[in-house]
Amino acid sequence: METPTSDSYDFVVIGGGIVGVATAWQLIQKYPNKKIALLEKETELAAHQTGHNSGVIHAGVYYAPGSLKAELCKRGSTLLKQFCQKHKIPVDNCGKLLVATNQIELGRMEKLYQRCLNNGIEVSQLNKRQLHEAEPEIQGEGALHVKTTSIVDFRLVTIKLAEEFSRLGGRVLLNTRVTDLNESSDRIELQCHDDKTTHVIHTNYLISCAGLMSDRLAKKLNIDVDFQIIPYRGEYYKLSEQHNNVVNHLIYPIPDPDLPFLGVHLTKMIDGSVTVGPNAVQGWKREGYRQWNFSLKDTWEMVTFSGFWKVTRKHLSAGVSELKNSYYKSGYLKLVNKYCPKISMADLHPHPAGVRAQAVMSDGTMMHDFLFAQTPRSLHVCNAPSPAATSSIAIGEYIVDKVSNHVNYDN
Repeated sequence: METPTSDSYDFVVIGGGIVGVATAWQLIQKYPNKKIALLEKETELAAHQTGHNSGVIHAGVYYAPGSLKAELCKRGSTLLKQFCQKHKIPVDNCGKLLVATNQIELGRMEKLYQRCLNNGIEVSQLNKRQLHEAEPEIQGEGALHVKTTSIVDFRLVTIKLAEEFSRLGGRVLLNTRVTDLNESSDRIELQCHDDKTTHVIHTNYLISCAGLMSDRLAKKLNIDVDFQIIPYRGEYYKLSEQHNNVVNHLIYPIPDPDLPFLGVHLTKMIDGSVTVGPNAVQGWKREGYRQWNFSLKDTWEMVTFSGFWKVTRKHLSAGVSELKNSYYKSGYLKLVNKYCPKISMADLHPHPAGVRAQAVMSDGTMMHDFLFAQTPRSLHVCNAPSPAATSSIAIGEYIVDKVSNHVNYDN
């Protein structure tokens, strides 16, 4: 990793999360003779969403057939596992069970089963007896078994992608915060700031994978975006070590289609531990991982955005319930005991939270698919919801294809 300097590049990628790094890696393979830089405002890669997630390599169960999300998830999962195998990054192909605990959920489970088939996902249905045989500590009326769901450490993947990008000639510039952008007919000028100095970087083409700050960077190039990033904090607990073998698979509830998030689940981690979560509570700071984190700027932008109030009203009841469970562990535990009664209050230990960068449109609609915006010399990843980490290498591939249609470079 290098100290940032003023320079000119053929391509600049903003964002040191897994999507940005995977994009830079794909880009330098497409254009090996071009000068390419990756900028990250923190002093390390994967400092935000990438480094604060559950590490699940998703199969694509929930996504509408034919959607970009479904396509990129399926291809991304394959490419990611191939990359990990090549670079000896540990992957546990543990599979996932979606557990139905009542008749209503059994009906929803059947619909998810059909969606899996439509998406070409390997899946099987388990009855109550088969569920008990597969998971003795889990109770339910039935389950879907998704065999291709796996777990990995996405931070390790990001670091290895960056190493490969650097090995191929790319430059990774840490501690480089982009404070302003200016696009002209022949280039984009980036005003950048480190701890001590301000400097200028020029590029022929810019790709922004800025996650929680994606809307702000798009607006710096006067892109008329009809959305704002709204942060939702996902809080986790870690189970007592004695429960590291409480499950053999990832255990997910059958999601309520009227709610925007999946619900609390049991997740085996690549280090052998098991986490419980996440919930989804309103964040008041975009990069605020603690319960009491607050940013006046972030909050003011949010509460003066009409879409925030519309989406909040739409999901008010669920939001209040999530907030209550955030402060009262007994409510959180009840969600877990619904399918895993063995877990007690004493088994739930604090674990680092994550923040989901959710694009919300001005009409209050949550954008659940990938969202891009472009200018003549830039492409912005405006929304990269889960399964963005799973899909990251495929997203990078997709972005490079889009960029190739706008630049005149030869390979």
